[in-house]
Amino acid sequence: MRPFQPLFKNPHITTILANFWPREYDFTPYPREDRLIQTDEDTQVLVHTQNPANKPIGHVVLLHGLEGGGDAGYIVSMAFDALQAGFITHRFHMRTCGGTEKYCKTLYHGGLTSDLRTFLESLSGADGLPVFLIGFSLGGNVALKLAGELGGTELIHGVCAISTPIDLAAGVRRMGKLDNRLYERRFLKRMRKRLLGTGRYTRDQLNAARSLYEIDDKITAPSFGFEGADHYYATQSANSFLEHIRVPTLLIQAKDDTFIPFEIFRHPAIESNPFIELLATEHGGHLGYLSRHGARFWLDEVALGFLRNVIASAEENTENARITGTLAR
Repeated sequence: MRPFQPLFKNPHITTILANFWPREYDFTPYPREDRLIQTDEDTQVLVHTQNPANKPIGHVVLLHGLEGGGDAGYIVSMAFDALQAGFITHRFHMRTCGGTEKYCKTLYHGGLTSDLRTFLESLSGADGLPVFLIGFSLGGNVALKLAGELGGTELIHGVCAISTPIDLAAGVRRMGKLDNRLYERRFLKRMRKRLLGTGRYTRDQLNAARSLYEIDDKITAPSFGFEGADHYYATQSANSFLEHIRVPTLLIQAKDDTFIPFEIFRHPAIESNPFIELLATEHGGHLGYLSRHGARFWLDEVALGFLRNVIASAEENTENARITGTLAR
């Protein structure tokens, strides 16, 4: 694996620049199929699916972060590189995201795994190919929580979680600090616009919530029957599910991520669970990781390299088992 050499060491610069960095790719060889997946009686979620030009080696499901979607920069670059690496690529949208407000009667939250599980069940066994999750920020929490809920499973064969608030309460507290105020205001603006688009809230209701915590406490938590934001965070954070993960899992986290305190990655399950590997870097910001040398988007290279290694390891184990079985006969 190529060590990360940051283009910039300031976490705010790398976070902002990575978000706006041009991603000009030719997706012409990979026609996109847009599908609405029925996950319950009142919910459809949007998935953009693209196939590689050659024989596929697996599926990758990409999970966006807070207020993101399939056109987020980090999703676009990872999707292109995944297609070139031979993966069938699925850009999964959480409820009401990506302009899908009219297809859902409920919102999304950081621990809502039922929609993703339904989609994975539709992929299971269809072609015999392994299925992987790559989750970004809040999407990483969803991916890790689902992996923990499933434990030993055939639905997914590996997980990569990048810049993930595995402790939602700690992440929201950090986001509320003065140095993150610009980001929080941007998130709030996008959240209010999306929530207003559902037709279920008034502008006055939304303007009354002046922080991410207040949005979660006044809107998200009641929508799902949680007893306020604290109850929501305590029950839906991935850190409570890490010990149950039984598929190869890579956590990529920058120590200078201004959204997420690195202390939460000293969770005992990260050290004790042999299925989990933490790749911690000194720099990288939040979903930043602009590389000074080589391919600009270092995250793509590392995440997809991890998935390829999982596939190679599984193939090696299968071959060893076949040889052992032949010798036993």
